[in-house]
Amino acid sequence: MSLHVDVVGEGRDLVMLHGWALHGGMWGPWIERLATHARLHLVDLPGHGRSPWCEEARDLAGLARTVAEVVPEGAVVLGWSLGGMIALELARREPDRIAALVLMATTPRFLAGPDWDHGLRASVLGWFAQGLAADFGRTVQDFLVLQVRGDERAHETLRSMRRQLGDQGPPQPDVLETGLEVLGEADLRDALPGLALPALVISGQNDRLTPAAAGRELAAALPLARYRVIDRAGHAPFLSHPEPVLREITGFLARLPAARRLEGTSR
Repeated sequence: MSLHVDVVGEGRDLVMLHGWALHGGMWGPWIERLATHARLHLVDLPGHGRSPWCEEARDLAGLARTVAEVVPEGAVVLGWSLGGMIALELARREPDRIAALVLMATTPRFLAGPDWDHGLRASVLGWFAQGLAADFGRTVQDFLVLQVRGDERAHETLRSMRRQLGDQGPPQPDVLETGLEVLGEADLRDALPGLALPALVISGQNDRLTPAAAGRELAAALPLARYRVIDRAGHAPFLSHPEPVLREITGFLARLPAARRLEGTSR
């Protein structure tokens, strides 16, 4: 299948993978400035935005295989939330194809467990799954609200997300149900020590979905990762705090040639 990808800007290829229920047009106005530093590939994940659904995308491995078809050789891959988990799986499967990772408000394991305190309770994910069947539109809106909780600019960030979602509309309920299953099942922790490529991990200090502690553990387990926290931000720091996010990403991109030649990049 062929995913829908908008390509803008000039420079190093930077593939951008969005989160659950959204699309490649939801990154916000700061993307125009990022496009002066890199050639952006704004991907609509399978069944999202203008990309068709495919049966292969029913698990994290299938999503990564589908996305791999639109990733240029030597690209940097930026993933937010679910998109970050797809980026990690893509790097695990094809490490020689990717130059670096930018992992924003994401986690190696979305759900909490006996050996992982930094995730969402399974009951919360179950509540969202039930809600999709009972009131699809309301459940998607509730998820947007959860993403901005704890953010000092919650109201304006929520307005931005609702406006951008309205440009394309959410995916069909069965696509969203599959996405929740992926979030509930994926656990990438064992793969992290083997992903020896430069990585920038960015967390929102007050993120309620993928806590900053999850990002900290993610960066600590990756051999060549830098970790940055955006103060007073929630789950969408690129919308609520675009300036520090842009500064971190452009600085990371500028350092990449040196980072690829060094062992043990400083955190």
